[in-house]
Amino acid sequence: MRIQDFRQDDVPDINLVPLIDVMLCLLIFFVVTTTFDARSVLKLELPRADGQPAEPKVQPLSVLVNAQGRYFVSDREALRPDLASLKATLQEVAGDDRARPVLLRADARTPHQAVVTALEALGQLGFREVAIATAPSPRDAAAP
Repeated sequence: MRIQDFRQDDVPDINLVPLIDVMLCLLIFFVVTTTFDARSVLKLELPRADGQPAEPKVQPLSVLVNAQGRYFVSDREALRPDLASLKATLQEVAGDDRARPVLLRADARTPHQAVVTALEALGQLGFREVAIATAPSPRDAAAP
């Protein structure tokens, strides 16, 4: 004897509500985390220059940082690559002249900490006129 089942056959369906919830969360996440171009907010007119550097009145103090993080002040090398040794070398070479301009030249492969240490030493000793040397890009060098 056959027993009759009066339940309806289960019809598979796809519930889209969870999918819509996930997509909405992703959309909100991407909108919130997108970086906006801050340059479009600020309207600046930068000053212009002829590009001809003025002749320095005083020979600047040269601080060189090589790719290994070693310091050279003018023609003297700091004994150790630490703050105290660099400050001692700067005091020996510059003496008491803190108004003298400083030209910081660092190799492009120099660790960032070595450059920060050099700037910190110069700041602690009272040097206020510090310039960082750069090289022109190859595109700029080829321009007339």
